[in-house]
Amino acid sequence: MSKRKLVSWVICLICIGFFPVSGEGSDPQILKPRVPAEQIDEVRTWANPFPSTPQNIAKGKTLFHGKAFCVTCHGRDGKGYDHIPGLRGKLPRNFTDKSWQALRSDGELMWILKNGSSGTAMVSFVPTTLTEEEAWHLILYVRTFTKLRD
Repeated sequence: MSKRKLVSWVICLICIGFFPVSGEGSDPQILKPRVPAEQIDEVRTWANPFPSTPQNIAKGKTLFHGKAFCVTCHGRDGKGYDHIPGLRGKLPRNFTDKSWQALRSDGELMWILKNGSSGTAMVSFVPTTLTEEEAWHLILYVRTFTKLRD
């Protein structure tokens, strides 16, 4: 088995039940930032250096569905898998949630990609799986999930 397939399987297993805490849908903290309070002001100043062009979004989409294997937990539609029987733990973030999208800066999303999200199955992807440049492209694609619902 290739290293990439092994990592995909491990992430999938994590997403389907190794964190026995309440689900995202019932979490009253859903809109709170995951970035530590002492870092949030700085992180919110981080701006995506890439414009939101069709080409850059397409690069992000390719990463979401491929190398970064985001689709494994967040689904093809970006809603996260809250419908899998037996799924436990904080559910993968629903990228179609307009309230959440409006509150999170690109810098905060980059911080999560670099550091993971404590108490969830979200692990660090930069620099182990993605370069910073790739992560910025991925963020451009994640931002399109609310636009798809309009």
